[in-house]
Amino acid sequence: MEITEVVPGLRMLTFPVGQAYAWQDGDGLTVVDTGTAGHAERIAALGRVDRIVLTHFHADHTGSAAALRGLTGAPVVAHRAEAPVIRGDAPGPPPVVPPEERELFDRVTPGVPAAPPCPVDVEVDEGDVLDFGGGARVLSIPGHTDGSIAIHLPAHGVLFTGDTVATREGRAIPGVFNLDRPRLLRSVDRLLGLAPRVLCVGHGTPLLSGR
Repeated sequence: MEITEVVPGLRMLTFPVGQAYAWQDGDGLTVVDTGTAGHAERIAALGRVDRIVLTHFHADHTGSAAALRGLTGAPVVAHRAEAPVIRGDAPGPPPVVPPEERELFDRVTPGVPAAPPCPVDVEVDEGDVLDFGGGARVLSIPGHTDGSIAIHLPAHGVLFTGDTVATREGRAIPGVFNLDRPRLLRSVDRLLGLAPRVLCVGHGTPLLSGR
């Protein structure tokens, strides 16, 4: 796991596949996604974890959630539609992989270990507000998965997109391996319309607008 400061109070945690973020309020941290399995101890070592927010159920985002919850006692937050999959009570629907994504899918996904089932303590939906970052707005952004969420911190101009948005060569692009690409594209338009100052994506370098 590599740790990079994005802006003061916000760190990106990079794993062999994917990334997560740690937002700091005072002495407490909110961890947005947890990477693949096996990284909980290093995440816990960053400081007091107050909550764990999961943007969607895929194993490169939820893999270390159960262990991190066990180490820290922090509640796990996820969309109500994702919660049964994260808990292990229901299978997650597979993505629809178009031909242009097949080579990448076949190359990347075998290296992602299964995520252990994890309790979801708080189920959220569109419009809910979480108590960090001056009021963190939950946005329901279906397409990558049915219950994908983004987290918007309007007071700081920070937006966590999960895998709905990625970046490549310094620009924002739609994410890959989606359940419903037309819905995803509508969600991408919604998120980019917020014009965040700091765009924190699930894959790729965060974008800073400089405003």
